[in-house]
Amino acid sequence: MHPELFPEFRSELIPAGDGIFIHALTGGQGPALLLLHGHPQTSAIWHKVAPELARHFTLVMADLRGYGDSSKPNGGARSADYSKRVMARDMLQVMQHFGHERFKVMAHDRGARVAHRLALDHAGSVERMVLLDIAPTLAMYANTTDEFARAYWHWFFLIQKSPLPERLINANPAAYVRDVIGGRSAGLAPFDLRALAEYERCMALPGAAQALCEDYRASADIDLEHDRDDIEAGHLLDVPTLVLWGEQGVVHRCFDPLKEWQNVATNVQGHTLPCGHYIAEEAPGPLLEAALPFLRGG
Repeated sequence: MHPELFPEFRSELIPAGDGIFIHALTGGQGPALLLLHGHPQTSAIWHKVAPELARHFTLVMADLRGYGDSSKPNGGARSADYSKRVMARDMLQVMQHFGHERFKVMAHDRGARVAHRLALDHAGSVERMVLLDIAPTLAMYANTTDEFARAYWHWFFLIQKSPLPERLINANPAAYVRDVIGGRSAGLAPFDLRALAEYERCMALPGAAQALCEDYRASADIDLEHDRDDIEAGHLLDVPTLVLWGEQGVVHRCFDPLKEWQNVATNVQGHTLPCGHYIAEEAPGPLLEAALPFLRGG
């Protein structure tokens, strides 16, 4: 982790069982708040909002299994070791390691999918939750259009049989990061060069490309099974939830995020923010303005 991005935070490796270690940055004061990043990034995404959040919360900014400096196990059958159920359990173990039996969550992209499963499987642990720029995984796959498939090409590239996508990513990990991030609505302009360097460093780590693909393979397979099981059982998300998404992003163009979340949740509100996909880096001020009152409530 680039030390200048988080000068007031501690870096730790936390055991999460089965030989897995999760890297996290910790600091701040107040109630516990877990922050989870997305693809193809790390906990560095929070560097613009962490100082203000730390005035109100004890922050745990974790790298998801397979990302950043966290462990990168093999995926196993059906990529089950990267199911959101397993990745959510990692985060529960991390928070319990720090003594946080109940906590709040703010999560972006892949991390928001982990947070969704965390709040479904461990609702008693999650007080309230902010999800950034996603609709539910099942809804996005079920309602895929030509426009969505072209814009979110990586959803369909990364799930291809190994080792094809891994080989192509490993040929130039830094280019993969910059092309994916820079291909969104805002380009590379909003990103601190130190954060970009961190994303590039972590994508080049041994096992990172495979882990990335296994995360997406799980979402296109076993995660959908878990989501369908919940719907069939009438198991709805029952944690106060705020969903925020970029008005310049693909999710806004291709889906109705609030409606999709209302289909699977009992207590959800949300709206757009003036940015694209990478909310915490493109629009840190509007994000804090929207998320802080919600997170501090209840």
